[in-house]
Amino acid sequence: MPEKQFRFQDLEIWQRGAALSGPLFALADRLDEQKRYRFAEQLRGATLSITNNITEGSGSTSDADFAGFLNFSRRSVFEVANILLVLSREKALQSVEVSELLRALEEQSRMTLAFIRHLRS
Repeated sequence: MPEKQFRFQDLEIWQRGAALSGPLFALADRLDEQKRYRFAEQLRGATLSITNNITEGSGSTSDADFAGFLNFSRRSVFEVANILLVLSREKALQSVEVSELLRALEEQSRMTLAFIRHLRS
């Protein structure tokens, strides 16, 4: 990994989101193989939005603006969770795999919300 140069690289929520993107992108690749292209595309976009919004917000000049971008990031976490649940209901994913990813997404959501509250206090 390149040397840290940006503020967001030191944020645990960005680091965890970036780590979570690996298995989610791999899952999107599997969805492509299953010819579930729309799901794969939506999953990639929502996954990337988690860290993109943290990154963009970290460049804000105010805590309130940063908190707004973190809210967008958190909403993307929920979008990814929904995609996983829909795929699970369709039996496209194993429930064990979905459960592990949902736990990680829930932790991401909680950490992001805590950081939002910190910025707004």
